[in-house]
Amino acid sequence: MVVIDQGTFGSACSHGNCGYVSPSHILPLCSPGAVASSLKTLFSKNSPFKIRARIDTKMWWWFLKFAMRCNQANMIQAGHARHAMLSSSRKLYQSMIDDGRLGDCEWESIGLMFVHSDRKHFESFEATNQLLIDEFGESFERLDQAELLRREPALTDFACGAWMYDGDAHLRPHLLMKSWRSLLEAKQVEIRENCEFYDLESSGSNTYAIQTSQGRIEADQVIFATGAWSRMIQQKLKARIPVEPGKGYSITMQRPEICPKYPMLFEDHRVGITPTATALRIGSTMEFAGFDASLREDRLQLLTDAAKLYLHDPIRNPVVERWTGWRPMSCDEIPMVGRVPRYGNVWLAAGHGMLGLSMATATGKLISEMITGQTPHIDPHPYRLNRF
Repeated sequence: MVVIDQGTFGSACSHGNCGYVSPSHILPLCSPGAVASSLKTLFSKNSPFKIRARIDTKMWWWFLKFAMRCNQANMIQAGHARHAMLSSSRKLYQSMIDDGRLGDCEWESIGLMFVHSDRKHFESFEATNQLLIDEFGESFERLDQAELLRREPALTDFACGAWMYDGDAHLRPHLLMKSWRSLLEAKQVEIRENCEFYDLESSGSNTYAIQTSQGRIEADQVIFATGAWSRMIQQKLKARIPVEPGKGYSITMQRPEICPKYPMLFEDHRVGITPTATALRIGSTMEFAGFDASLREDRLQLLTDAAKLYLHDPIRNPVVERWTGWRPMSCDEIPMVGRVPRYGNVWLAAGHGMLGLSMATATGKLISEMITGQTPHIDPHPYRLNRF
């Protein structure tokens, strides 16, 4: 088996994300009211969710498809597809941690807090919580301000309350990728870095090799896990792959003196906090700006400004890393996992949005089951490529 990477192994969104393994993230962004809130960002100077208007027909086609799915029925449908994969993946991670297959990646399974500063928003989540109970059998614990500050003394009283999901876990992404690499190499998997895919060599519906910047590689099966770059290969695969790069940012620093115990999402500011044994990471924002790789100071400032509102000790200098990367956002917020329709032995695993790490283990298992003809452990139908 050969794995090729156009860069270095684990250096894209696998490196700088917030490290959440989050079955809590059941509901998609494409929900009722999302279109109106998204359009406002066109005129907002610096919103956590930002669309940078440009001439890009693929991006606007993506937004049209996204907008068409912003209704209750499609939100619930996407939620069930996401819930199945998230729940499976969480169990698989735990199994690999428990039996030692994954090494030290600073894994902690203590849940995730959804922290609010706006009481109206805090109270309105009650209806969402009831929906999650009724549709998915999942629920959050309500923490009013006094209980929240008791459990998490790193927070200031700017936080008015939180909803706690006990089933989430978190880890250090770069340590996870180090463990994955060790596992692969122990199984004699060859990893070729800085190796760019050029084309398929096929006869009819069968692909027998790929062409790369490092030469030709013969193949019985080909799997593309190409993230935000997936739309760039859709002509080669003769398939529609509606994935748009959603740019995110993170800042990693040493643990401050008053460090949070729990990972948290500051819901009203769309900023995440991940404390680990050796660091504190502040991350998030969503920017649709194509493949612009610049580190914008105004976007990084959003992260630190939010941290200063919620945390007693928000910033520890020197900063270890300032990072940006692209999430592979599918237009229906459901990943694409399955066989490419034009070919009998070519597969795609992409479009996981902000949940690539959270869904990784279930995605790998599902692809493996379909290739080897096993009964899939979750229904593959919602993730099929020909749904668009």
